Amino acid sequence: MALDTYKTRGLRNKLVKLLENKGVTDLSVLQAIGKVPRHVFFETALLEHAYQDKAFPIGEGQTISQPYTVAFQSEKLEIKPKDKVLEVGTGSGYQAAVLLEMGAIVYTIEYNQILFEKTRKFLPEMGYKPFFFHGDGSKGLPAKAPFDKIIVTAGAPVVPEALTQQLAEGGILIIPVGNQEKQKMLRIRKQKGKLIQEEFDYFAFVPLLGEQGWKK
Repeated sequence: MALDTYKTRGLRNKLVKLLENKGVTDLSVLQAIGKVPRHVFFETALLEHAYQDKAFPIGEGQTISQPYTVAFQSEKLEIKPKDKVLEVGTGSGYQAAVLLEMGAIVYTIEYNQILFEKTRKFLPEMGYKPFFFHGDGSKGLPAKAPFDKIIVTAGAPVVPEALTQQLAEGGILIIPVGNQEKQKMLRIRKQKGKLIQEEFDYFAFVPLLGEQGWKK
């Protein structure tokens, strides 16, 4: 595993400044991104790429999200310490690591068996210990619901009803919804049993697979 060095810490500080310049203001988000050694999620040859504000392939048709996207979604979740968070789409584990650094209790579910096995082994070696699940994240984790916050890290055709049902009163769901090329970021709050939706910018995510996503 690549070590965290003076150089990589410097690159990370530059990334944090870039995110600030792009409008990320939540100090807990910026501090978390400043702590998580993003380069260890990459092959060594990609060290310089690790702290660019770009998404990169991680195999199995998946990507490690652009840092700005991770910061944007994390900020819109309004994480408080000890929040119980469901992450739909474990992927590389980078987003889960950021949420854990922010003090959340993270339940993460991955559809792809190979990625699931890889990340379940890798993240704890780094000291990050979410609760890992393999399965159809579009159906959430009903056995562990309700959740204070839910974050979906793949593009959905619609908002899965299962996820809004598993959201606690006062909870927040952040999810990109659209076609397979681009999606609009939505934030949904559950207030007095009603769902209140806000819309943000367009993003590009890999497709959410599963029964309430893009079926495979």
